[in-house]
Amino acid sequence: MKRFGQVIKVREGQFESYKYHHAHPWKEINDKIKDCNISNYSIYHKDGYLFAYMEYTGDDFDADMAKMAADPKTQEWWALMKPMQEPLETREEGEWWADMEEVYHLD
Repeated sequence: MKRFGQVIKVREGQFESYKYHHAHPWKEINDKIKDCNISNYSIYHKDGYLFAYMEYTGDDFDADMAKMAADPKTQEWWALMKPMQEPLETREEGEWWADMEEVYHLD
């Protein structure tokens, strides 16, 4: 299992809409996330930043992320979410949400 922490900004004035949609996620989106070996997925908010935590239990992360990205319903969800998000300028090339470095973990 691999843990991920990611961060992105939520655009000013968009948090309530973002929060609403995540309180009412589409079943197909939740199913696809699970189908791509992601579990224990949470998103938190503080001062205009969104922090995501997830655990990946598969054995080919890139293939699972490509499968998710190719899914039409996921593309529709992302099209709804992306205008509400503002990626960090310091993110790596190819990232939307910026991956964070894990500096401590306790089981």
